[in-house]
Amino acid sequence: MESWQIAILVASIVLFIAILVVIANIRVVKQTEKIIVERLGAYHATWGVGIHILLPFFDRAVDRISMKEQVKDFQPQSVITKDNVTMKIDTVTFYQVTDPKLYAYGVDDPIIALEYLAATTLRNIIGDLDLDATLTSRDIINEKMRKILDAATDPWGIKVNRVEVKNILPPQDIRESMERQMRAEREKREKILLAEGEKQSAILVAEGKKQSLILNADAEKQAKILAAEAEAESILKTKTAEAESIRRLREAEAAGLEALKAAGADEAVLRLRYYEALTKAADGKATKILLPYGFEKAGSFASALAESVKEPK
Repeated sequence: MESWQIAILVASIVLFIAILVVIANIRVVKQTEKIIVERLGAYHATWGVGIHILLPFFDRAVDRISMKEQVKDFQPQSVITKDNVTMKIDTVTFYQVTDPKLYAYGVDDPIIALEYLAATTLRNIIGDLDLDATLTSRDIINEKMRKILDAATDPWGIKVNRVEVKNILPPQDIRESMERQMRAEREKREKILLAEGEKQSAILVAEGKKQSLILNADAEKQAKILAAEAEAESILKTKTAEAESIRRLREAEAAGLEALKAAGADEAVLRLRYYEALTKAADGKATKILLPYGFEKAGSFASALAESVKEPK
């Protein structure tokens, strides 16, 4: 093989190796990622989204960091309350990397450091609370842990967005005691509800009876009022009819007397007709008879009339 052929072969091999080296140093960065690049062992740059090429033998991509919010479920931690009750608490931490450089160089293993920090912070918070406060103050525990962890992880380029207490596991005897207490409380509420129901039922029955008595009394009252009004109306109509009958009788008698006067009847005939009308009026249902003025002369007239009948002709 000639020298020029050997030179071409070597050049081809070198070019092929160079292409492989370039390809091996190409990095594609996604939108949700950052790459930390070191040059000769020192921090060089933070690459964002796009295609990047490392300088062979000088640059090195030391870390690929996700910028999305992440969730870390730590192992349940044993804690002791203020009243010396040992329990286990399981927490979930939501965090996000805000500074890739600090995340890469701030602490050796950020996730392990965050887990240990969360455990110690949780123990400190629960140590200031008793059992009942621990079981009923999840929001307070969450907020305190979030503030403490967020402040402590700022030098690591981490933002703690939220901390949630997922589960609280008291000792077995405490759980049994709580279950008995809850059962007793439920039975108490049940008895109270039953008593309230019976009370309301008795009140409704009494109210119903009261309303019934009121309605019955009102109905009787209305019936008596209507009966009295009907009786009064009947009496009024009867008296009105009697008065009208007497009035018409008197008018008829007056008309008859006027006719007799017109026919030339003397005073004796007129008085006799008057007595007949008075007798007819007395035969009715009227309880009073009104005697006209001059009735005192009727005795002398009657005596004279009787003597005139007794004298023979």
